[in-house]
Amino acid sequence: MGKGEVKSLILDLRNNPGGYLAGAVYIAGEFLARGTLVVQQEQASGIGESYSVDRQGKLLDIPMVILINKGSASASEIVAGALRDYNRARLVGETSFGKGSIQEAQDLPGGAGLHITTAKWLLPKGEWINGAGIKPDIELAMDEKNPTADPQLEKAIETLLK
Repeated sequence: MGKGEVKSLILDLRNNPGGYLAGAVYIAGEFLARGTLVVQQEQASGIGESYSVDRQGKLLDIPMVILINKGSASASEIVAGALRDYNRARLVGETSFGKGSIQEAQDLPGGAGLHITTAKWLLPKGEWINGAGIKPDIELAMDEKNPTADPQLEKAIETLLK
């Protein structure tokens, strides 16, 4: 990619329920400098582990906005939260889901299962978003009367053009 080809970016994480921790760190690494802390994982025992960017991203300084809503959870919240914490992106939309914990699934007899919380994720500034979510910089709901309109996307574009 040649310099100047990408002038700005809107990353739409609305209704993205997340994914793998490694994927979130990798995606954040496209926008944050090598060595930058993306997320901390704290075990119930208090032992912590930090996950930082381990590569050189290509989009380190372009203006960007991230769209989030109540369907943005887990890994997508890690990306949005890290980029917000470093003032790398503005967040537009609605408060995210608030999935800041790690569970392990255990199969039980008879087809039952149990999810056990084993750790929590903390954003770079130490915020635990579990249950509270990430509040966007610009809060804006979708227009329920006009399902084809996208005021959040329009606001993101307007924000980048300022």
